[in-house]
Amino acid sequence: MNKFRLLISCLFVGLALPNPYSQAQAPKAKLAAATAQDAEKVDREYALEASMLGYFSKDGARNPTLKANKGDRVRITITDAEQMTHDIALEKLGLKSKSINDKGASTSITFTADKSDTYYCTVPGHRAAGMVGNFEVVEGNVNDVAIAGQIPSKNGQPLNLNFETGTLKDWTATGDAFANPLVDQDPSPVHEKDMTIGFAGKYFLSSGGTTNYKLTGTLTSVPFTVTQPFAAFRVSGGALQDTRVEIVQASTNKVIFHSTGQGRATLQPVVVDLKPYLNQEIFIRIIDNETGISQIPYIANDKWAHINFDEFLFYPTRPTFPNELQQKDIIILPPLDPVLHAGLSGTEAAKVMTLPNGFKISLAAAEPDIVKPICFTIDWRGRLWVVEGHTYPVPAPEGQGRDRILIFEDTNGDGTLDKKKVFAEGLNLVSGIEVGMGGVWLGAAPYLLFIPTDFKTDTPTGAPQKLLDGWGTQDTHEVLNSFRWGPDGWLYGTHGVFTHSNVGKPGAPDSERTKLNAGVWRFHPTTQKFELFAEGTSNPWGLDFNDYGHAFVTACVIPHMYQMIQGGRYFRQAGKHFNPYTYDDIKTHADHVHWLGERGPHAGNFRSASAGGGHAHSGAMIYLGGDSWPKEYRNDIFMNNINGARLNHDHPVREGSGYLVTHQPDFLVMNDSWSQWLNMKYDPSGSVFAIDWYDKNQCHSPNPDVHNKTMGRIFKITHENDKWVQVDLAKASDMGLVNYQLHPNEWYVRQARLLLQERGPNKKVHKALKEILAKNPDATRKLRALWALHVTKGLTEKELTDLLSNESDYVRSWAIQLLAEGKSVSPETLKRFAELAKTDNSALVRLYLSSAMLRLDPNQRWDVLDALVQKSEDKEDHNLPLLVWYAAEPLSAVDAKRALQMAEKAKLPKLLPYTVQRIGALGTEDSKKLLKELNDRVGKLEHSHETHELQSLIAKTLEE
Repeated sequence: MNKFRLLISCLFVGLALPNPYSQAQAPKAKLAAATAQDAEKVDREYALEASMLGYFSKDGARNPTLKANKGDRVRITITDAEQMTHDIALEKLGLKSKSINDKGASTSITFTADKSDTYYCTVPGHRAAGMVGNFEVVEGNVNDVAIAGQIPSKNGQPLNLNFETGTLKDWTATGDAFANPLVDQDPSPVHEKDMTIGFAGKYFLSSGGTTNYKLTGTLTSVPFTVTQPFAAFRVSGGALQDTRVEIVQASTNKVIFHSTGQGRATLQPVVVDLKPYLNQEIFIRIIDNETGISQIPYIANDKWAHINFDEFLFYPTRPTFPNELQQKDIIILPPLDPVLHAGLSGTEAAKVMTLPNGFKISLAAAEPDIVKPICFTIDWRGRLWVVEGHTYPVPAPEGQGRDRILIFEDTNGDGTLDKKKVFAEGLNLVSGIEVGMGGVWLGAAPYLLFIPTDFKTDTPTGAPQKLLDGWGTQDTHEVLNSFRWGPDGWLYGTHGVFTHSNVGKPGAPDSERTKLNAGVWRFHPTTQKFELFAEGTSNPWGLDFNDYGHAFVTACVIPHMYQMIQGGRYFRQAGKHFNPYTYDDIKTHADHVHWLGERGPHAGNFRSASAGGGHAHSGAMIYLGGDSWPKEYRNDIFMNNINGARLNHDHPVREGSGYLVTHQPDFLVMNDSWSQWLNMKYDPSGSVFAIDWYDKNQCHSPNPDVHNKTMGRIFKITHENDKWVQVDLAKASDMGLVNYQLHPNEWYVRQARLLLQERGPNKKVHKALKEILAKNPDATRKLRALWALHVTKGLTEKELTDLLSNESDYVRSWAIQLLAEGKSVSPETLKRFAELAKTDNSALVRLYLSSAMLRLDPNQRWDVLDALVQKSEDKEDHNLPLLVWYAAEPLSAVDAKRALQMAEKAKLPKLLPYTVQRIGALGTEDSKKLLKELNDRVGKLEHSHETHELQSLIAKTLEE
């Protein structure tokens, strides 16, 4: 199981693991490394093993509470249990050890015990994942005193529940796991030599250890009477569904308690409350039905597919053990998913994939023609521009990059990319690509690059230009990625949570830069303005827009699906929002996750076929490829689930101001554990191309030797109705590009709009687009015309303002966004916004008004927000209460009294308590006076839970 868990932090997808990490205590332990600090005399020593699952003590306790008397000199040493970066720090003392990376390496901190503190790992995400415990300064005896237990008896004779007879007397075995189960050595001959069992007496029981883990069977004790209210037994071994100890009520055969191990060898006590069963008969059943045999070729067999047991005792009161195995610390894993293949050739890999009826998949290109495709796009000729990521995962010194851009083309429609040319070489850590507007746009942290290009010859016309710098490289699988041209003419992309960027034009001071980690950003190709569009999520590596121009991203480690609203702040994998007054954030728009298990996303990696495969998602494609595919796929979202080796398929449904996203049957199963699709896009025929970073290792690692740099594939998915076409939209006339705005395949729409944007304003184009906008009955066609008019500068403010009366709430909404693009509007437009806020019946319109307010000066927001906060119909909306708060929050600093008055009449939840906290944060005498006056007013209201909560919040805020 430990080897399985080492595979969790997946390539381009998720970094920190919300699985608990651990700790361990071993008084007077000998330290592994000799340093000056080690030689220092200490009063108390603790030795802890650091792993993905936490800090563990020698006796098996996870994140144990470490104790000392005041004034004691204390040393805590950690030893790395795996090939991963860990350290240990004390929060209040501000003391931190050096970082260790190699299995078996050790480091320590030494300090004087002055006050209680928290110890934790400072590696990003590790504390949030559970690598944290308590250090306590206590008086008197540091060590807990255990009470004595009593061996159960039957017919006046003690039962052999601790195996001290050296036999299975009083037990009945089935299967072969318990044919020879008693062990009298520590280290055990059936476990690995470095495993400490820590059993009591002469013997303990094991169903096979790490040597004979494939054996299965059960062991059942004779029934006996419960004579004490509590019991405890020692257990270790696998945290698997089918390796467990059960306590069974004899009269009903009902399981009243069960426990697995937690994937470690050291036996730990488990406490059972038996008060409801006093004077009744129970029996013990030890089950091992797990062989541990892996069906995934590159995941080794699970040697923890066994159970160890010892010393069942009764107790008169609840016993306390410093190393008690808490059920909350156990991550119980379902069986591994069956994956049939690994390490196939490209042709074989395509053959074993499973698709819906009517679809087929073919190999379009493979190694050596393509190696490590990390990102790609499709141009207006249907050609693929693919980046080979040779530099990843370690950035090369400036000028020594090894990435390159290849252009692929299918010249005869047979599905094979038979023509290939090299566009550029020597690039460094490229992670995103898009083409258009005169060149090639690249994400290559720390830069956003632009390569001016002659597309007639497909050659650069100059050196790469550094448009922006400051993009972080702390975690090279969370850098800027997933480039897409938005419907508004901006270049959009995503960014991960553990890479910290401070983006601006080269040479710009901090005051002219934008800080970001997780979120969606955008850059305008002509004005060269840069913005954070929405912030939050984890490591999104997939972005696309639906028919209505609404952005969606796929995320990892956390729930996977988010509709990204301009100005929105979303649930974060780790860290805090840049605005400290956010207070809460928008959660996933999906009603499901793609993993199994109650302990978070990692519990289900490689074990969640029924749910969709696991937490690691890459790529996002909202299918708008025309009429050849069945209608049910249009506007649905497809994403690769790396752990599941399958394409997940989700269906968004309009709900309130946004969407509820539901799960549909997985579209495609690769049946190949090396498969790692990173993105998918549809082409002019409606078929879909996908790039596959094909690699045995699915996990991001800063060690370049971990990744196989010789493989890569491009696949093509087609439906039987798809008809191959050969096009070059750049040869189309301006009016031809206008007509493409009505094409059923969005590929034509987007490419034609981009070409119109590059060609610039044209009165004939504007006239034709306005005709579509005015007369086409389909809202999506109206939007296409609106967006094309916007990118070609074909709309006046008055024309946009007139659209605020359009019958389609989609058109009204987009008119609001486009009016607020410049972050200021005229008084007349602002008045119209206020009227819409009061009278428009569309939650979508109110959502766009809230976003628009976030872009305007706070002094301009009052009237619109005053109306929005009173919309009781939006109380339960998924997005609006928080988005309205984000827009209203700065008003407390502008006019606290007016902001409080607005909040008092608000119908949206949390507006008033959030405003109380925000005003309290001002910390002025006037703000305190306002809150005291509010408290007096609330005190005169009829007492209720709400008034009590509000008064408590006011009191707490004033106290702080």
